[in-house]
Amino acid sequence: MVLAYSRMIYVEFTVSQTMEHFLACHEHAFQAFGGVPTRIMVDNLKSAVLSRLVGSAPVLNPKYLDFSRHYGFDITACNVAKGNEKGRVESGVGYVKKNFLNGREPNDLISTNTAAKLWLDTIANLRCHGETRQRPCDLLLEEKPHLRPLNPNPYDYARSLTLVASSQFRFTVDTNHYSVPADYAHRRLTIKAYPDRVCAYYDGKLIARHVRCYDRHQDIEQPDHAKVLLTQRQHAREQRLVMNFLALSPQAPAFYEGLQHKQPNTRHHLRRILALAEIYPPAEMDRAIQDGLAFHAFSADYLTNILEMRARALPEPGPLHLTRHQDLLEIEIAPPDLTLYENK
Repeated sequence: MVLAYSRMIYVEFTVSQTMEHFLACHEHAFQAFGGVPTRIMVDNLKSAVLSRLVGSAPVLNPKYLDFSRHYGFDITACNVAKGNEKGRVESGVGYVKKNFLNGREPNDLISTNTAAKLWLDTIANLRCHGETRQRPCDLLLEEKPHLRPLNPNPYDYARSLTLVASSQFRFTVDTNHYSVPADYAHRRLTIKAYPDRVCAYYDGKLIARHVRCYDRHQDIEQPDHAKVLLTQRQHAREQRLVMNFLALSPQAPAFYEGLQHKQPNTRHHLRRILALAEIYPPAEMDRAIQDGLAFHAFSADYLTNILEMRARALPEPGPLHLTRHQDLLEIEIAPPDLTLYENK
């Protein structure tokens, strides 16, 4: 939560967040106020204060210190266990919990922000504040002339990571897996995590951008990222199909050229011919392809018909071999009885 009083901002984070969220909240507050305060008072969270020893100056987070120099404000860290130093912001947190968040179940950040903006404009900023005895909207008008102008150059508050894309062309941020184009599998990438998006860079070039997911163990893929891989795999399958066909016969290259000219779907005919090769011997396939080439019958149907007809053809009968020729030659046949015809 960020509250402004007397040219100073109190910053209180009620939940654990990463640095990009911490700095993004500052920037959003500056934009909402229309300027930058002279001084910001923070609690001793790690995003702002790395260490704090009694009697010595606090060690500030270098990222937060660089952010303060970019926008031109001073940082004041509260003393340890001194809740009274930021009592107003503590009471402001309680006011939000008891009013805006009371009984509300936020579904997503966008709808919650929209509802919060409406609540601020119609209720919270119009009430009389118990401590200042003024309306927050009136007090902000008094404070605005004392705010410093916003830096026109936005600060890059993203959390940067160096990751290697997996074989499934994915990188992981907070247990969620995001895709990059398939060409960048096994490449070392620079990942920038913003509160609302995750961006992947290779050699300084943006190659992927995703809406940041706050669920756990989700897989987020853009359909276009897999297209190159699918095209490569399809091309490889077609090449294997052609090579297997060309190995069937020395005449297969000429037959394949004829297929390409005569048939609109060459791959369909190649698959059918290769299926025949799993049934018939190589010599039969070679002979059928030669016949198809001779008669310019470039079709899987022709090869199927000729192979089936040859498989059904009966072998030609051979010469008669008499194994007991002596006994067969000595057979005596009685002369026919013609007397049956004499009485006619």
